[in-house]
Amino acid sequence: MRSNLFDASNQERQTTDRWALQSNKMLRCSLTPQSPEIISSAGAMVAYQGQMDFSYQGSGGGMKLLKKMATGEGGNMMRTRGHGEIFYARQANEIFLIQLEGEALTLNTKNMLAFDSSIQWDIKSLGGAGFMAGGLFNLFLQGQGMVAVTSDGPPMLLDCSQQPTFVDPQAAVCWSANLQPQIKNDFKMGSLIGRGSGESFQLGFHGPGFVVVQPSEGMPVTAAS
Repeated sequence: MRSNLFDASNQERQTTDRWALQSNKMLRCSLTPQSPEIISSAGAMVAYQGQMDFSYQGSGGGMKLLKKMATGEGGNMMRTRGHGEIFYARQANEIFLIQLEGEALTLNTKNMLAFDSSIQWDIKSLGGAGFMAGGLFNLFLQGQGMVAVTSDGPPMLLDCSQQPTFVDPQAAVCWSANLQPQIKNDFKMGSLIGRGSGESFQLGFHGPGFVVVQPSEGMPVTAAS
């Protein structure tokens, strides 16, 4: 049987790295019984080899549970342990890896693919106005470990330290945790009737840090009936 499907570029990448990009749109993770478990977005697993055990990632109780119940965020996460290789992807989005070494990162929940269970996480909200902008609830990650983030197209990194930076909430992928984005409304309330424009609200960033922007606004926000 002959086909370019069998080219070396399409075969599983052989590496001893725990986290490695099989391609720019597929992530390969290696698991052993001694390694930290992986927390991933539910439905992100596309294949695995070996023995894997999947379980629902609970909130851990307390305020996390209340936040998950109130917002629905963080509720679609899975915890995986086992021995072998597991592959993650999401709608052919581009994937990039971020190594946290004690730092913190704020991440748009819809752009979270997977992260080490050694990393602490919490759900953050930008306040009541977030509901009008499509639900501005984000994932706060801090600690030691790897984070895999998706971007719907090649991402752009913006430096927020030189001047105010404004980003469509649906296009913001992640940003420095020390930045506290402010919700900015450029439209009158009357212009929102029957519209779901992402330009109605922006996230304003200003200070030492960065924000990653994807070249897509994702699914449009629809007005409530």
